[in-house]
Amino acid sequence: MLTQSFTALDFKTCFLGGLFFSVSLVIALYGRPYIIFAYNCFLKPFTPPSEKSPAGGQQAALESFYRGQAAIYDSTRAWLLRGREEMLALAAAQLRLKNESEGFRKRVWVDIGGGTGWNIEQLNRHLSVPETFSTVYLVDLSPSLCEVARERFEKLGWENVKVVCMDARAFRLENDGEEKEKRKADWVTMSYSLSMIPDYYSVIDSLSNQLSPSGIISVADFYVQSSTNISSKNYTGGILGRHVNWFSRQFWRIWFEFDRVNLDEGRRDFLEYSFGTVLTVNERNVLLGGIPYYVWIGCPKTALHYTNSLAKLDAAATNSPYLSPVRHEETRQQAVATTNDSTARQLRSKGFEAAIMNLSANLPLPSFFYQNSPYRIYYDELLRKHTQFNNSYIYAFTWEDAQVDQRILKLTSEDVVLTITSGGDNLLSYIIDASPKRVHTVDMNPAQNHLLELKLACFSAPLPHDDIWKVFGEGRHPQFRELLITKLSPHLSSRAFQFWFDRTAVFTSSGGLYETGQSGIALRTTKWLFRTFGVSSHVKHMCAATTLNQQKEIWREKVRPVMLSWWVSAAIIGNERFLWKALGVPANQRNLILADYFEQKGDRNSGNAMWDYVVNTLDPVVETSLLGSDNYFYLLCLLRHYTKQSHPSYLAPNNYKKLATPGVFSGVRIHTDEIDEVLARLEPSTLTVAVVMDSMDWFDPSGSEARSQIRRLNKSMKVDGRVLLRSAGLAPWYLKVFEEEGYAIKRVGTRNPGNCIDRVNMYVSTWVCTKRRDSDARPRKESVEKLRI
Repeated sequence: MLTQSFTALDFKTCFLGGLFFSVSLVIALYGRPYIIFAYNCFLKPFTPPSEKSPAGGQQAALESFYRGQAAIYDSTRAWLLRGREEMLALAAAQLRLKNESEGFRKRVWVDIGGGTGWNIEQLNRHLSVPETFSTVYLVDLSPSLCEVARERFEKLGWENVKVVCMDARAFRLENDGEEKEKRKADWVTMSYSLSMIPDYYSVIDSLSNQLSPSGIISVADFYVQSSTNISSKNYTGGILGRHVNWFSRQFWRIWFEFDRVNLDEGRRDFLEYSFGTVLTVNERNVLLGGIPYYVWIGCPKTALHYTNSLAKLDAAATNSPYLSPVRHEETRQQAVATTNDSTARQLRSKGFEAAIMNLSANLPLPSFFYQNSPYRIYYDELLRKHTQFNNSYIYAFTWEDAQVDQRILKLTSEDVVLTITSGGDNLLSYIIDASPKRVHTVDMNPAQNHLLELKLACFSAPLPHDDIWKVFGEGRHPQFRELLITKLSPHLSSRAFQFWFDRTAVFTSSGGLYETGQSGIALRTTKWLFRTFGVSSHVKHMCAATTLNQQKEIWREKVRPVMLSWWVSAAIIGNERFLWKALGVPANQRNLILADYFEQKGDRNSGNAMWDYVVNTLDPVVETSLLGSDNYFYLLCLLRHYTKQSHPSYLAPNNYKKLATPGVFSGVRIHTDEIDEVLARLEPSTLTVAVVMDSMDWFDPSGSEARSQIRRLNKSMKVDGRVLLRSAGLAPWYLKVFEEEGYAIKRVGTRNPGNCIDRVNMYVSTWVCTKRRDSDARPRKESVEKLRI
């Protein structure tokens, strides 16, 4: 019998037949729901509403759309309706915090447009629905979806869930027989339902009346919006990622209108007008073409009006006496009558002024006033002085030695301190060492304060020490996104939460936290150098050395020839752009270094000056301090993470208990502004200590800004109050200005060749300026920024 082998055509035919069979099998087993979904959304003819429809045209339209796909609704919406899980988790975190602070009680939840009940079952992953809520109302206008919901909860056996098929406009909470007061909801949710409600004004108005004064409302939905329509609103909780370009606005609006989904801007605007914003996030569904959607958590906009919290926050922000906002105008007139206009303005924080303007226009307060932790102070994120940083921090860590600060200042619990935020490490050290009565921390870069907020939130939550170590010790945490949403979100301001929600990859990437920010440029550069020249293993051995002799030997023979080679000096150290972008050295500070070098060496070559400065910085550090156990500053720069033997004090296990104590940060106020502006609004003669780091070096000697700031320091500071500063110059020019403005000057540290001034050794002199008298000069006319509603 003759046999015939397979030809190429036979193989192709078999392959295509098998492929077709496989695809058909997959579609039959898994694709049927999506075929039904596509038919109902894109192909099925729209059935006009019947005049006999009991709930009117809207119910008939919804039923025409959902009847054919109710059974497969949940299985086809996971990729389309993004943000629902995040909304539930964020709201659950808020409710947990309320249970901790107010005491546990069973609450009432109203889910508007709840459909099949997916949201309610999903929440059970975060909070037990039967144990947390006395009653859950699922309100939806589609009978088909409501029937699916009833079947769901019958199977689950949740008797506290009531499915109500009715128009949301007509829904009212029912009172139990024993209740005398009108029943209120503790939580209201709208998951992709606001965009489908034609008469959304009446629904939102109704919900604002039914929400309890301490309740929350959460929404996830599609949206489109232009930045021009939100730039004048200070109560939206932040605009990061909110702008949608013109093409996308037109495309998505038209696309969704085919399914009676409305993406007009007025819906979200009216929601934010009717409630106070606690948290908000703007995202894109990248998998489906970048559909814009948002997640929003709100509360009654009058939540603070029933108390004096507004004025108390203002008093804490300015160290001024407590004044009730309802008597603001009377108090202001009295103040003007007894003092000059400048002082009257100083007694009011910018947040208080913005709040008064909003209240007068019946607008919600800026979102900062609704945050659970009161330490972040209102700022206008659209000002050029903030936007210049492009939503990026410069320093992922602090570059000043807090151990030396405490040795010099000897802070106590009675001190009122002003400091620069930077990476936030030193503020935590001050709290560990002394717990000052008040700490005003200032940074013009919003992202630096977002980083500090994250650190405070980790201890406020509190996260276990192991998690905090992963986040800030190793700079990496694989579950950071989950921690951010479920644990940290109630302790962050809306803008800080937006910032970190958009950057969760920072903590899950291979580089980690410390390779980000502008300081990360320097760390990544050194990593590249070590790998290129094959000394990475030697760097690790140097950081693990147990004796100075071992460390010095590796430094001199292996690492130093790479880090301090001539071409590194020419290409990096002598590069002005690198000095600013990676190391944060501005031109005026660089000029102090050049002037000292010329005076000592008679050499005007800037490259030689910077080289000499770096050599005198690094060599003594390696020669005198053990990186692996004491000098965590340089250990971080070399390894890009801390170790259990070498790290800042806030990461030490024995300090965790104090930092995780409730209320330990109650004295912290985070100002996103210039030091000048913060000082101008502080109560005179309240500061006892100001730690300004090296910021005075940044001023132009020919300008008046340094004198203006020194005068304001003088006015805000008590007699015998002290200013601690560091400088890249041996005798910086502004010390004379301090003396002229009422300060006594004392040098408390000098970097000599071969010796370290502190563990960082980056600056050549440290000074304490002690106030002896009030400044004789009149303060300049204060600047008042335009406040926007």
